[in-house]
Amino acid sequence: MTLLLSAWIKFSILFAPFFVVSMFLSLTRDDSAAVKRNVANRAVFSAACISLILFFFGMPIFELLGITLDSFRIGAGTLLFLSAISLVKDGVRSHAEVPTESRDDVSVVPLAIPTIVGPATIGAILVFGAELKGVELAYGIGGMMLALAGLLVLLHLSAALERILGKTGLNILSKITGLILAAMAAEIIFTGIKSFLFSA
Repeated sequence: MTLLLSAWIKFSILFAPFFVVSMFLSLTRDDSAAVKRNVANRAVFSAACISLILFFFGMPIFELLGITLDSFRIGAGTLLFLSAISLVKDGVRSHAEVPTESRDDVSVVPLAIPTIVGPATIGAILVFGAELKGVELAYGIGGMMLALAGLLVLLHLSAALERILGKTGLNILSKITGLILAAMAAEIIFTGIKSFLFSA
């Protein structure tokens, strides 16, 4: 149960929910409430499918490419750290921008990818999936799904959150998320370096 709670908290931070809410509000500004609900449902469902695929195929991908888990920890942690810096500094995630052109459906691109599941998130999910074994894997997946369910709830409540917190409030929460994300990234990097040095 502790692992489930830990995974839920980690993934809740990893998906940067308040930044996702800000992007969602920007992308669906002129849409009706029904359309917004539909977009939110499809975006989170798409993100869940992508995350599950990454979670299960992390180790086979590493073995196929001849990449050690420790090397990927360092690389993914570095990318995650850069993403965290973007959140803290600018209130936006690197590689995630509001498109200026009109789109028929924003639920998959850019909401699911790269807003919810961006390059840094992909790396972190691959690492977590490769680290967990047996029952731990089930708890990890459970925590990830709970985090996505929480994100879905926040998207459905996005209009109310904007009224209560305002854009400034959402931006502040995004920056706080970035700080925690930076600490998580540092932990992944240090774990990779430590394992690499002691196994060498």
